[in-house]
Amino acid sequence: MVAKLTASQLHKVVFTIFVLTSQFLFSQTKKKDTLKEEAIRAVNIYKKNFKEIVPAQVLQGEELERLNSHSVADALRYFSGVQIKDYGGIGGLKTINIRSMGSQHVGVFYDGIQLGNAQNGLVDLGRYSLDDLEEISLYNGQKSEIFQPARDFGSSGSIYLQPKTPVFTGTRKINLVLRAKSASIDLFNPSFRLEQKLSPRISASFSAEFLQSDGIYRYRYAKKYPNGEPAYDTIAKRRDSDIKAKRFETSLNGTLNNGSWNIRGYGYISNRGVPAPVVNSRFDGRGARMFDENYFVQANLRKKLFPKFETQLKAKFAYDYTHFLDTVQSQLVKYSDNTYIQRELYISSSNLYTVNSHWDISLSGDFQYNNLDADLYQFSYPTRYTTLVALATTYQWNRFKVLGSLLGTFTFEEVERNKRPEDRSEWTPAIFMSYQPATVPELTFRAFYKKIFRLPTFNDLYYTNIGSTFLKPEFTTQYDLGFTYQKKYNHPVFKAFYAKVDGYYNRVKDKIVAAPTGNMFRWMMMNLGLVDIIGTDVNVQAEMMWGKVKIKPLLSYTYQSAKDISNPGDDISPGDTFYKKQIPYTPWHSGSFTLMADYRDWNFNYSVVYVGERYDGQQDNIQYNFVQPWYTHDLSVQKKFDYSGHQFKLSLEMNNIFNQYYDVVRNYPMPGRNFKITLNFTL
Repeated sequence: MVAKLTASQLHKVVFTIFVLTSQFLFSQTKKKDTLKEEAIRAVNIYKKNFKEIVPAQVLQGEELERLNSHSVADALRYFSGVQIKDYGGIGGLKTINIRSMGSQHVGVFYDGIQLGNAQNGLVDLGRYSLDDLEEISLYNGQKSEIFQPARDFGSSGSIYLQPKTPVFTGTRKINLVLRAKSASIDLFNPSFRLEQKLSPRISASFSAEFLQSDGIYRYRYAKKYPNGEPAYDTIAKRRDSDIKAKRFETSLNGTLNNGSWNIRGYGYISNRGVPAPVVNSRFDGRGARMFDENYFVQANLRKKLFPKFETQLKAKFAYDYTHFLDTVQSQLVKYSDNTYIQRELYISSSNLYTVNSHWDISLSGDFQYNNLDADLYQFSYPTRYTTLVALATTYQWNRFKVLGSLLGTFTFEEVERNKRPEDRSEWTPAIFMSYQPATVPELTFRAFYKKIFRLPTFNDLYYTNIGSTFLKPEFTTQYDLGFTYQKKYNHPVFKAFYAKVDGYYNRVKDKIVAAPTGNMFRWMMMNLGLVDIIGTDVNVQAEMMWGKVKIKPLLSYTYQSAKDISNPGDDISPGDTFYKKQIPYTPWHSGSFTLMADYRDWNFNYSVVYVGERYDGQQDNIQYNFVQPWYTHDLSVQKKFDYSGHQFKLSLEMNNIFNQYYDVVRNYPMPGRNFKITLNFTL
């Protein structure tokens, strides 16, 4: 079902939604109830109003701290169905792709509001530290919660980053954590987090971090001729992955009668090298430089107005500044010295009505404004207005659960010069189901179907000499069938077992592929046409006790066949040489294994990540484009101890134990064996 709306009609839709919500908010009298003076957890004040159908992959608390991970991208390697693109070192770009549908189909949400990038649709996960996060969760399809903004329904897969919220025990009013990290790649990384209880209802937090590294590390580079014969094999040093970055974040959290609110401010400033590809025997040359300033302020208000109706408002303003500078001129690539400025304004209203204990209905409306300025010749200076409306419902009947949603996306764009794309409007449905048999209550079967619609980004459409306003939008259709089994045991050794298995089929029509040309900031955009993706995700966990040692193994595995089926050819013209071949950078097999062990105040962690054979950005599956499998083994040991009533935690890590030289992305070598030490002090 397709509908066309003009710009004025879009604004009327937004205005109507927010007027109705405001009337509901302020026409209700506040209910008087007592508030117990306890730990303030503004995010989790109320039990979530949803019945989970598709479980998330989750890392939280101690698990998250113990993984040999520096950034969010490092931690996500342990999830199944995920491909991380890492362009090397601490300063290199790090993006995520879920089930081969493309990085732009992944919604990344920070404290419940999406991190946006209208310029290229990518979120650099290397910018977000794990120090301030209490949980990372990954959902395929979408969250099983209907009480959420319309934006949350608009991704093929979602990652939720939940920052820590202040918790005070006993009579404490202040929490302070000091942390210092050092590593063999000349890393200096101090940080602190301060939490203050201002009143029984209000708490505040402030954190700051400084990161500096020269980014120099050894790597091995081997090149082959097209016939497969070796051309050369050498070891050199990467010298263009240095970084100097500052991050600061503050939040104010509070509770209301039957409600909660928070305000959060975030800033990230960096000066870093953008690693250049190692090609044509160029081992020691420097890449480009990028200067970033990223800020956002966001707020959330959630309130139950009467027993069957709850509402929440969200708002955000973001400002992103990027200065990209080539430090080495090339005969093949035009010299770049460009500045880009993005602005985003986002407003959302979500409303939940509980019909009865088995049936909930929600209506959400979002409005988003994005514009992009750049000092490029003949630049279009685009502005995009996006309105989203989502109607969703969830129902439970005995052991059967169902969730259905319908998302309407309406966009209108303005440009100062050049051609603008047509206005877009599309309705995209989704349905999720689960069933728990009475005879085996530990087992849950589930399935979902979802169709989603993604517009080309500003770079896709308007980038000078590369972008194309004729680029088609991208549609994905997802089918998933799986089961979950979880059980606890009253056994002296074996305590619990959890297994999650999914088989899926995805079809991507007019898939947009972005590939770097000569440097990391210039991309070539093209429609692949039609891609079929068939895959399996497996997650297995267990808990065991061996005397006083607690052991927790975790295993994840993914199989994916992602093939381009755009042009089979006919009697008149031959088809593509890559017809029914694996699309670039999608391995057939990948997985990870983690073993955690606790003994008194000692923690041990061993992990291995494996990514199988695949082909690089050239579409033909030939030997010349073949990328070798890679794996890394990591080991860490932590010790907690008290001194004068304060807690210290010392962590020692050895990453890439066997010093394997590998590329996640061809010609962007990763570090070999490296070491890291972390000291935490809690006041």
